[in-house]
Amino acid sequence: MNTGQNEQVTEVRESNAVQDGANVRRQSIATSQSVGNGVVARRVIYYIAGFIIALLALRLVLLLLAANQGAPFVDFVYTLSSVFAWPFYGIFSYQPSYGQSTFEISTIVAIIVYALLAIGLSKLFTLTSNRSDV
Repeated sequence: MNTGQNEQVTEVRESNAVQDGANVRRQSIATSQSVGNGVVARRVIYYIAGFIIALLALRLVLLLLAANQGAPFVDFVYTLSSVFAWPFYGIFSYQPSYGQSTFEISTIVAIIVYALLAIGLSKLFTLTSNRSDV
């Protein structure tokens, strides 16, 4: 089972018609390309991981710039990203404080871990592939 293989289908259609008293032969060619389920699964994994990493990076920038947590957007980003940063809070002994410029090391660790996790999970879908470029 090769889940990373691309399939290309070419369809040729011919039609005969009479135009201004002459026979006209028309040919149309349609090409479609489909990808395997493994490629689609890898793309979904990378999309989800990219969203999480972008959210954590935005959190890091807002913390570095000491963004006002009272602003609705900032509060939304902090609340949503804290779900993904929470497992890494106890690694280093410091207390992040909102409203002051803070370099949150646990967020950096979370970004690295989620990136490595996405790469590892996506590689699971290429284990059965015999192509070297996947």
